[in-house]
Amino acid sequence: MSSNTASFRATGLTTEAPQSTNVRWFVCALLFAATTINYMDRSVYSFIEPLLHNVPFMGWNFHADQFHQTVFDNNYGNVIIYFQIAYGCAFLIAGRVIDRLGTKTGYALAIGIWAISSMGHSLVTSVAGFCIARIFLGIGESGNFPAAIKATTEWFPTEERAKAVGIFNSGTCASFFLAPLLIGFATAHYGWRAAFLATGSMGMVWLIVWLSFPYNRLRRGSTQTQANLEADFASQTKYGGNIPLSALLKRPGTYAFAIGKGLTDGVWWFYLFYLPQFLNRNYGLDLKHAYWYIVTVYVISTIGSIFGGSLSGALMARGYSVNSGRKLAMLFMAILVLPLVLVPHMGSLFPSNPWPATLIIALATAAHQGWSANLFSTPGDMFPSTAVSTIVGIGGAAGAVGGACFTWIVKRNLSLHPLLVFTVAALAYVVSLAIFQLLVPRLGAAHDVPNAETA
Repeated sequence: MSSNTASFRATGLTTEAPQSTNVRWFVCALLFAATTINYMDRSVYSFIEPLLHNVPFMGWNFHADQFHQTVFDNNYGNVIIYFQIAYGCAFLIAGRVIDRLGTKTGYALAIGIWAISSMGHSLVTSVAGFCIARIFLGIGESGNFPAAIKATTEWFPTEERAKAVGIFNSGTCASFFLAPLLIGFATAHYGWRAAFLATGSMGMVWLIVWLSFPYNRLRRGSTQTQANLEADFASQTKYGGNIPLSALLKRPGTYAFAIGKGLTDGVWWFYLFYLPQFLNRNYGLDLKHAYWYIVTVYVISTIGSIFGGSLSGALMARGYSVNSGRKLAMLFMAILVLPLVLVPHMGSLFPSNPWPATLIIALATAAHQGWSANLFSTPGDMFPSTAVSTIVGIGGAAGAVGGACFTWIVKRNLSLHPLLVFTVAALAYVVSLAIFQLLVPRLGAAHDVPNAETA
């Protein structure tokens, strides 16, 4: 390794691994909090929706707290669509901006925009106002994952990175438990406008803590793998520092990650959105009686996120390479999703017992979270940290497109051909991994060795 070290020094790169202290886990806790707030902010709208059409519509009257039921019902879906379009499109810009500004400044900008936008919902007096507020919320929230993944790349060695991603990504599930409590309390005591102020203000508190944290001063140099990637990328492309987008678009790893997100992101939303409908149509359960079944899915998903993220690191600790450890963990998660094809048969096999089908869906959601923890870690296995947010942003945009396509498939086939829908969902991960392997036969830099991070 001495010749490699010399070449790193010649190019101004460092082989120094992140400091082995608990500071990195404090950063992970901040990422978890930000992700939880992110999902709470986007969920407020659906929680307070029943409160928005109880009295006649009053146009732009700033004293109105409700909207005409017909007007609002006809536009409820449109408001959501505006958010989804803004969120998906902004991914392409957010990742690039964060790579340019750096993690601390870029993340602060993102959460500042979405926190202000969330609180701005409290001033809305029309459907058009909701659409505008949701657009800016989507723009701000698109920066969460590009910034968070970049932060884990900068703070965590390769064998811990997926575990850290799994922990902070579990905030997507934690929001399910916290949002109803906070939103319910705010609306019961102060009205629906207070719900947006409550969640948005949490983002502002997080922003103060983030800006106060000496992120760049405490963070040490690149991990060994990152130093290797920087050296390899510089020698192959002649670029260092801010890498041009054109250079990234020539790399197969960009498309491997984007396809992985495009094929599987929509399946995650299908799991969660379809479960209440499934329990209602097949077992006659309303939301009150389906509560514990849904809670079970979220709890098991959280466990899967952390376990799946830890699995690749455990394999690397046993001597597996970055490539083998990451892909074996992804393969294991992909296999755990396959029983999903049995769900359409559960109603006839267990007509009065929702638990078998619920547990299969829970296993699939847990496997998805474990898959995501490892997939989100692969940009740091393929690209220097200066390009990670850009790659995650491209993948996020692909995930939004893939989600829309899978939603279209579900809408056309779920009632008539449920087996087809569940089969597509079950196979998406295996197909995605096969494509990933074809495009990127080997993760990591050419001269990485097992356990190099901790040697």
